Amino acid sequence: MTENRIKAHPILIDDSVADIPFFWQDQTFLAKEGEMISSALIANGISIFGHHPKDHSPQGIFCANGQCSQCMVIADGLPVKACMTPVKSGMQVFPLDGLPSLPDVHPRDTLINQPTPKCEADVLIIGGGPAGLSAAIELGQAGVRTILIDDKAHLGGKLVLQTHRFFGSSEAVYAGTRGIDIAKKLEVALRQHNSVEIWENSTAVGVFEDKSIGVYKNGEVYTLVYPKMLLIATGAREKSLAFPGNTLPGVYGAGAFQTLVNRDLVRPCENLFIIGGGNVGLIAGYHAIQAGIHVSGLVEAAPECGGYKVHKDKLVRSGVPVLTSHTIVEALGKDRVEKVVIAKVDRDFKILPGTEKQYDCDTVLIAVGLDPVNEFTKQAELVGLPVFSAGDAEEIAEASAAIFSGKIAGRKIAGYLGKQTEEIPAEWATIEEILKSRPGEVTEPNLPELEEGVFPIMHCTQEIPCDPCSTVCPRHLIHVDPSDIRHLPEVDYFAEKGCIACGRCVAVCPGLAVTLVDYRKSNENALVTLPFEQDPMSLAEGEEIELTSTEGMSLGKATIKTIKKIKGFENGTSLLSVEVPRAIAKQVSGLRIIETTEPTPFEFDTNHPENLADEAYICRCERVTAGEIRALIREGVRDINQIKAVTKASMGACGGKTCLNMIKRMYLAEGIPLSEVTETTIRPVFVEMPVRVLANMTDDEGERS
Repeated sequence: MTENRIKAHPILIDDSVADIPFFWQDQTFLAKEGEMISSALIANGISIFGHHPKDHSPQGIFCANGQCSQCMVIADGLPVKACMTPVKSGMQVFPLDGLPSLPDVHPRDTLINQPTPKCEADVLIIGGGPAGLSAAIELGQAGVRTILIDDKAHLGGKLVLQTHRFFGSSEAVYAGTRGIDIAKKLEVALRQHNSVEIWENSTAVGVFEDKSIGVYKNGEVYTLVYPKMLLIATGAREKSLAFPGNTLPGVYGAGAFQTLVNRDLVRPCENLFIIGGGNVGLIAGYHAIQAGIHVSGLVEAAPECGGYKVHKDKLVRSGVPVLTSHTIVEALGKDRVEKVVIAKVDRDFKILPGTEKQYDCDTVLIAVGLDPVNEFTKQAELVGLPVFSAGDAEEIAEASAAIFSGKIAGRKIAGYLGKQTEEIPAEWATIEEILKSRPGEVTEPNLPELEEGVFPIMHCTQEIPCDPCSTVCPRHLIHVDPSDIRHLPEVDYFAEKGCIACGRCVAVCPGLAVTLVDYRKSNENALVTLPFEQDPMSLAEGEEIELTSTEGMSLGKATIKTIKKIKGFENGTSLLSVEVPRAIAKQVSGLRIIETTEPTPFEFDTNHPENLADEAYICRCERVTAGEIRALIREGVRDINQIKAVTKASMGACGGKTCLNMIKRMYLAEGIPLSEVTETTIRPVFVEMPVRVLANMTDDEGERS
């Protein structure tokens, strides 16, 4: 039996055992306690969860966040989203092939419609991620009666998927701490406040005209909450991308991939290819390498990656080809992804014919940006309920910015309710602006001429908000301007009390962009200390490794002298030292971890349609292609409701959460401003739920039907 579980990881430790039996098409599999059906199936080698009723196309996981419906299965006779439904002992799970059959009806003489439970609160926070948690802490400190709801079993949002150390301010937003640990810190701080009630496994399904919010609790109860104020901290949903093969099993959103790898320690693939060079795609690529997954390459349509250069550097140092001004042409495969075709694009992002290349891969990761989850905000404004937004629901930025955004929102709401006596410090707005800022220009490396003693080399050459290295040096030799932490760090190489080679700056750097160079022991060589965050068992002292520069250039091979951890940084980061010639010591910044993949030329065969772009699916639920929608736009349709009526786009189980924004982008691509386009009406409920729960139906013994 295939078991795709991650047994060794440099950061994550999981001692749980897969001992919960369940059945997939009458075959017995094992799952972990609380594991979602989707993760359990993939862990057991199942990637196809069913087939679409329209064209029998294979369906698998895509978002792993309940935003789409591609992972639908039949569990104990009912259609459910596999990514949001935990396995139960003895559960019978079957693929959804075609339309589901309705369960047998057993009429009851005494079915009772109970009154819907109701409650009040000063503030309702939707979303228990970094913004929601930070806001709740502020409200808790002010004694505001608050309910915080989140649709997951654990608080933290996307923080629980982030194993890397965070950038930003060490003082303001825990910079230098891993996302998974920040989530724990925020939760501990929140649970100290009795005025905040926490509802996990609870989904907001709609905002209604009586200013109530419907909440689906624990898969069993429907409750109406009447808050004085509403805070939307729902984060963002990933943008999709239209290309032929975009619905094949093995095409994942980045969040789905990180959920499997970093939350559930499930290894969903062997060979990954990434589309998108923002921070999400770059970080996910490195997370894949940490999980022992080969990364064939990454493409970015823009001339430069939009993410932090230090994240890109991690990949290129490791051996991953990063190709800018390139995009995906199509994903190839019968039942799942087998290959990906890429090509160069011009300044207008049009594919340049003849530049196509093909890479072998079994998974394509889509990381092409985020859209705010703002339907709750719009509906609250429509019905006149006072509403605030924080984090990505307000403005797409880094998670560190979301933490501070939530802090400010919580303080503002407490003030509006008359529960906050302290004014918001003026400098908070500046800190928020810095944390939300885009990466700056890349500068030339400023390497010191010094070749004696021991000192750190800063391999970061792009201004981004980050200061952990300046906070851990015991001699205070590293300086970052406290008034604007986007400035590059400066090292005092000639201090009276110099570097003691403690390695703390190497271990804490979120970008793994600091090395130590020690010239004290040899006139010909230097000892270089590197950060290493891979499986500690994958290398050993005395082993030969290939060293690389910041830009991924090979600097030759060297033998590992030592591998060690230092006090306070035992969780994940090892310090690896090698002896190299003095001439290259300052250039060494990493080591090649994976074998670089070489592409093969690709030629379209005669069976390919003339316009590949028309073959991509825009609406996954109803299998509506770009060609169908583009034809309507070119016929003069300017009302998305008409597109919906003709094609059924956005009428599937996901409620248009992906396709509607893609349709808007298609209008823009056709040169039609959105001011001329009538949007379709989005009505609650925004998230599907069983009618029996919505109606609060019970039998005469109080059992829910």
